[in-house]
Amino acid sequence: MNADLRELAQGFSMLSSPTRLHILRLLCNGPKNVTALCKALRLKQPTVSHHLGLLRMGRLVNGIRQGKSVVYTTDKAGLKTLGAALRKLMPK
Repeated sequence: MNADLRELAQGFSMLSSPTRLHILRLLCNGPKNVTALCKALRLKQPTVSHHLGLLRMGRLVNGIRQGKSVVYTTDKAGLKTLGAALRKLMPK
């Protein structure tokens, strides 16, 4: 299997979770810390942090430390790369 397809499959595995999709949707509306995400998702901090860690590894979100907390944003470059890979699969 070529590297592009492997990367695309990994990106889609990141999007296979409704929780991760919900996190991405929330972050598309602006930066948020874990506390705000927990409140919006009605999930506990360890669960949200786990999903954020996976999204960070998949290069779909970024975390920026601000004092004692981390503020998360979408990784626009990572999302664009995933979108470009998907477009390559579209028939011409």
